[in-house]
Amino acid sequence: MSKLHPVIMAGGNGSRLWPLSRVLYPKQFLALNGESTMLQETIERLNGLACDAPVVISNEAHRFVVAEQLNQINSLSNNIILEPVGRNTAPAIALAALVAKQKQEAQGSDDDPLLLVLAADHVIKDISAFQTAIKQAIPLAEKDYLVTFGIVPSYPETGYGYIKRAAAIEDEGYSQTNSDVREISWKVDGFVEKPDRETAEKYLNSGEYYWNSGMFLFKASRYLAELQTFRPDIYHACREAVEKIDPDLDFIRVNEAIFSRCPDESVDYAVMEKTRHAAVVPLDANWSDVGSWSSLWDISEKTAQGNVLHGDVISHDSNNSYVFAEQGLVSLVGVDDLVVVQTKDATLVARKDRVQDIKKVVEQIKRDGRKEHYIHREVYRPWGKYDSIDEGHRYQVKRITVKPGERLSLQMHNHRAEHWIVVAGTAKVTRGEETILLTENQSLYIPLGEKHSLENPGKIPLHLIEVRSGAYLEEDDIIRFEDKYGRI
Repeated sequence: MSKLHPVIMAGGNGSRLWPLSRVLYPKQFLALNGESTMLQETIERLNGLACDAPVVISNEAHRFVVAEQLNQINSLSNNIILEPVGRNTAPAIALAALVAKQKQEAQGSDDDPLLLVLAADHVIKDISAFQTAIKQAIPLAEKDYLVTFGIVPSYPETGYGYIKRAAAIEDEGYSQTNSDVREISWKVDGFVEKPDRETAEKYLNSGEYYWNSGMFLFKASRYLAELQTFRPDIYHACREAVEKIDPDLDFIRVNEAIFSRCPDESVDYAVMEKTRHAAVVPLDANWSDVGSWSSLWDISEKTAQGNVLHGDVISHDSNNSYVFAEQGLVSLVGVDDLVVVQTKDATLVARKDRVQDIKKVVEQIKRDGRKEHYIHREVYRPWGKYDSIDEGHRYQVKRITVKPGERLSLQMHNHRAEHWIVVAGTAKVTRGEETILLTENQSLYIPLGEKHSLENPGKIPLHLIEVRSGAYLEEDDIIRFEDKYGRI
């Protein structure tokens, strides 16, 4: 059996799971279905398959979140491809295919990487069925089919695109040699857009249609050949961008100027709807793309009253609700069919059958010039995180956590001074020409315009309180002189 080269698409920044999902911290980085995040679960469900290290495709703004989450599951190995701008799935997969072939050639191998393309924000409950479908798809991909995984529909969903199957591939003599695989694979007759309710019911009753999962398996060379045939503009832009890669820590940066000229196109439109070599493997594995809070309620374990409860929640005489409490107690009394999501800076209360309208709230937040759609109060950085706990006229208060051995950049600010108080751990501070060690309960003042840096030289996390004061207190008032994370 060929070794798989997993490609994890982690570039989305949707708002359907607001207020937990934000532009800078979208749903693929959230732990919604257990202890692991959705990105981590996507990688972990590959355990037991013969796979190379996964390659994750992400945008620039999420790079350090991706790196930290891969590091937590020991999967970080210079395997994050950064898109300087979003250009949809066809160019993203092309980048992964070109980088995979480039690495194979550098290793002196003439193997053709077998790309398993997965989304980082899906939930799949039946891992055994998922892996069986992948094993079923491998011999098809080796015979130059572009395989897509079609979700066996369980109800007439109007929010998904569909795949219509054609002739069974086994009829052509492509019988599977794996005794564990018994399902039939099919040629693809066509891809169809999201249907209305009546049409979706016809699709379901026919037994010939599957939900379009957006997961694929194919040879890197085959995909690139089809892309070159149908969308040579995308192919050439991606190839030129990859030829000018700029290595950076754990990231693979393609050339921004070239990639920015690449057309924006999905893999379905660019290749799968045009190729004559598309195949579909049915997947019945309790799959969900978690497109709303109600769909997350559907797939989650429930109490006897039908509630899904996360965090500090008390429910009295309330039923069939989803409640997420990030900080503090949330109580329900005598209510049914609600979604209640509480974060440090926003709270959502919605009827479960109206969660599709959350996007209207997000649009209102944008129009009002607010930031709750964009960023959480708690923000992750490569060195740790900070939490904005208070602010007022000419001041801000933040709780800063620095991981052991990590260091903030050598920097200065033009509009603010800072006062640091160590709560736990040891801080090594550079202030001008001084180097100062601070321990618990000690503090230090950083004047406006003074070069400074903060480091945790210890073995435990450093926690400190930062008080900012000045005329302008936003994060972009920063001039970096040295930075171990390449942010200058």
